[in-house]
Amino acid sequence: MPRAKNAVARRKRRKKVLDQAKGYYGRKHSSYRFANEQVMRSGAYAYRDRRNRKREFRRLWIVRINAAARQEGMSYSELMNGLKQAEVEVNRKMLADIAVNDPDGFRRFVELAREAAAA
Repeated sequence: MPRAKNAVARRKRRKKVLDQAKGYYGRKHSSYRFANEQVMRSGAYAYRDRRNRKREFRRLWIVRINAAARQEGMSYSELMNGLKQAEVEVNRKMLADIAVNDPDGFRRFVELAREAAAA
């Protein structure tokens, strides 16, 4: 029988997985086999959802901008097109923040978009 000489590295690898699995339900936090499966699955979810979070925030900003624009009698697409024609470079995150916290400032953006669309 061959001699096994990987005890330290093997223990370290398994300990690392079990440390990552702390707080999981049932045997998923104590049994290496189940813990390893769950850690890999959790990593895949985390990777996927780091990308989804960006999409979700962009959707939220667009909803907020649209709601504020409609209060000023303009749709989201008309506003964004007008701002682009007026060569105003403000991202959706900042525009949504202004729409929520500074209605007067947002109104100025709407007026700029109206003037550029009319011209």
